[in-house]
Amino acid sequence: MTPSMRIPIDRQRPVALYQQIEAHLRRTIASGALVPGARLPATRALARDLGVNRLTVEAAYDELEADGLVAGRAGSGTYVLAAPALSRSGPRPEQAWPAWQLGLGGRQRTAPDEGACPARAISFADGRGDPALYPVEELRRVLQGVMRRDGSAALEYGPAEGQPGLRRTIAELLASQGLPARAEDVLVTAGSQQALALAATLLARPGDTVLVERPTYSGALELFRAQGLQVVAIPTDGEGMRTEELEPLLLRHHPRLIYTVPTFHNPTGTCLPAPRRRELLALADRHNVPVVEDDYVGDLRYDGRAQAPLKAWDRGGRVLYTGTFSKMLAPGLRLGFLLADGPVHAALVERKRLLDVATSNVLQRAVEAYVTVGRYHTHLRRTVRLYRRRRDAMVQALRRHLPSLGLTPPRGGLFVWARLPGGLSSRRLLPVAREAGVDFAPGSRFFLDPREGDPFLRLNFTAQEPGIVEEGVRRLARAVRRAG
Repeated sequence: MTPSMRIPIDRQRPVALYQQIEAHLRRTIASGALVPGARLPATRALARDLGVNRLTVEAAYDELEADGLVAGRAGSGTYVLAAPALSRSGPRPEQAWPAWQLGLGGRQRTAPDEGACPARAISFADGRGDPALYPVEELRRVLQGVMRRDGSAALEYGPAEGQPGLRRTIAELLASQGLPARAEDVLVTAGSQQALALAATLLARPGDTVLVERPTYSGALELFRAQGLQVVAIPTDGEGMRTEELEPLLLRHHPRLIYTVPTFHNPTGTCLPAPRRRELLALADRHNVPVVEDDYVGDLRYDGRAQAPLKAWDRGGRVLYTGTFSKMLAPGLRLGFLLADGPVHAALVERKRLLDVATSNVLQRAVEAYVTVGRYHTHLRRTVRLYRRRRDAMVQALRRHLPSLGLTPPRGGLFVWARLPGGLSSRRLLPVAREAGVDFAPGSRFFLDPREGDPFLRLNFTAQEPGIVEEGVRRLARAVRRAG
């Protein structure tokens, strides 16, 4: 049965019913919602749905056909031909929108959008791994197994805090990585971005201050600004946050939270050493400020010793720890988690319930099955080996083709953070690089003041094979010479 077309008609208006139907369909075609080739409901069916005479609908269709918007086909129905000339001619005039909407548009991103990248460019810009490494076949089999095992139960709503099995699995996974965790303290989220949003909206109100590293993850900057928070940056160096500069900022701004990416920082790739981690927690405790720790790729370590998360040092519920399966398995899963102990956990669960009821039940069951049987650890080990080779390939290629570029090889994560030579601006370089067939993330995206990021660029080395990395760096070097 064809779904009903619910056209608003008002029998109290002095406008004829056929004209109301005709005007509504005209607007719908003009907006592009009814595309050329779309079939309109049969006149008899639409008349029945709207409670009008069939002749009324036929009169409306006749008006549209007379203007060349629709055409009837014998024995087949009435079809949309094309939108009127006024369609898609530009945005609606401002006075056409209700007053409450007028203040909502035009919010500026942290850094201006640099436009689209050519389809055939080699991209070092993304914040994800290589799609070719997603465990597609294994996840398909796991999903099929979950549906056979659980049937319709997998398609029901689940608990707001997440499926018990996945929460236990996450706790066990964290414990295996040196972070003692209890299943009852885990909240499953729709990706780590939602975890961050839940924490930020619970802990801070518009006008409050948050502290972040300078530079920091662009998605956090955009989130905090959209929430109306005042963002203050903590200086960083080659080892991450300069914690010796933290206390003056705490005294001056009285922030509601500190947001940090201490392990394989995005975008710089730095790893905060243990003494600074302890100092950060001691200062947060002294000034009664919660810390939101973003550990988005903490298990992608290629060199050096493993650093315990801040949460592993936390004894008083000071740290809210966020993680994700998106980087390691597939970003489209949108599965992350928050680890928080104490009363804040219940408040986060309630906020999650009000926001979207619960994260996908069937995907939670599938990821739990995938991780539990050991596939995740096998996939992680294989991925680390491959990504280490790609990191080495990028670092070697950059040193070969762009020896004047300043960089420190990251010990883990996804990115190389580099400084351009001779005052060259990454925003000025970007269109030249794209013309040369290579894309990157300009440093301006990661700073409160985009101008501070002009000397820097972020390069993702994980998404491309070593041979493509080499060619991409060659193209980048050509672009640097042209723009310099």
